[in-house]
Amino acid sequence: MFNKIKSIFGDKSIRNRILFCLAVLILARGLATIPVPGVDVQAIRNLVEGNNFLQVLNLFSGGGLSALSILMLGVGPYITASIIIQLLTMVFPRMKELQQEEGAQGRKKLSQYSRLLTIPVAFIQTFGLITLITRQSPEVFAGLTTFGFIQMSIIVVASSILLMWIGERLSEFGIGNGISLIITIGIISAIPQSLSRIWSTYDASQAFMFIAIAILFVVIIALIIYITEAERPIEINYARQARSLATQGASGTHKTYLPIKLNQAGVMPIIFAITLMMFPTFIGNILSLSSVTFIHDAGSFITLWSQNQLVYGIIYFALVFLFTYFYTAVTFDPKQMAENLQKQGAFVSGIRPGDSTMDYLSRIVTRTTFIGALFLAFIAILPNVVQSFTNIASVSIGGTGILIVIATLIDMIKKINAQLSMREY
Repeated sequence: MFNKIKSIFGDKSIRNRILFCLAVLILARGLATIPVPGVDVQAIRNLVEGNNFLQVLNLFSGGGLSALSILMLGVGPYITASIIIQLLTMVFPRMKELQQEEGAQGRKKLSQYSRLLTIPVAFIQTFGLITLITRQSPEVFAGLTTFGFIQMSIIVVASSILLMWIGERLSEFGIGNGISLIITIGIISAIPQSLSRIWSTYDASQAFMFIAIAILFVVIIALIIYITEAERPIEINYARQARSLATQGASGTHKTYLPIKLNQAGVMPIIFAITLMMFPTFIGNILSLSSVTFIHDAGSFITLWSQNQLVYGIIYFALVFLFTYFYTAVTFDPKQMAENLQKQGAFVSGIRPGDSTMDYLSRIVTRTTFIGALFLAFIAILPNVVQSFTNIASVSIGGTGILIVIATLIDMIKKINAQLSMREY
């Protein structure tokens, strides 16, 4: 381990990338501590702690929402815009061509579309979020004027665009995915505050329950690591032929394995589901401002439905489960994989090339995705389940946050190892 650390910091290029990541992440955390003008920070903290929906938004804002900082949207608008662009690639053939056929240039154009779409999405989310907070806790924005609202919206949107730019620079000049790193550092920075809140509510009579929760926390971490790294290997044979004067021709096969990950979608289905769950809450609050009676009643009904924890948990579970299949279908195409294997002269052991291979891969992916989808859906609703059983509001196991942190750290470790291996060769 110490030799690995010595090798990492002994390489100038890797060392500079790591130092760049640290410097930029410190800058991002510094910006997250700057509150927007004219707000009651303690009131928003109390509101976030008692609302599971706002807790999830606070997770993806890196803790910016609980402090109502200028980064209270975090990278949420950029993630939402990226999801919309990915969905559009499945609807419009031209955008699908950009993604698949035009290579790096096409992906560059799609990234630019995501950046441009981030601006209107950020304004919509800012309006919806401020409206939501104002309705649930009016003292947070006491005395907010129309001019102050416009000023606050511009500051928050501009800060979100800045954070998007910082994330892209991290991806380019650092190590790992910049957006994931920003979210991860926000989750890690909230750990001391969470531990302090748990300690302040500790009761000796509940010692056994706290120990059980700590053990469950360790088990969940181990399970997440296991599922994240779990693979279903499929044996692939490559036909080969060697000729020489001595053998006058000899043929055989070269075996390798196609790894099918148990959780191919990563944390994206949870992000998809959270993004979709935002819209009913935002739309309900906007409609409830209407002076028309039936529109106001419809908005109040949507808002009331979105705040029901049981209904919210059931729909959240179902959406994560369905989006896992959806995102897996986007990222893994059995037909294209079967065609590529056939073009390369490869075949799955015991399976005929072509349609038979496609059907076989489809069955394998469907079965493995079922396990991964159940796992992700369980992780998503885990905080609600723990709180309902323990009745302790300050104690919750944030499965989504743990999943993001572990996935990001594993990805970073793999990329550092790849950099070291490349330099050794």
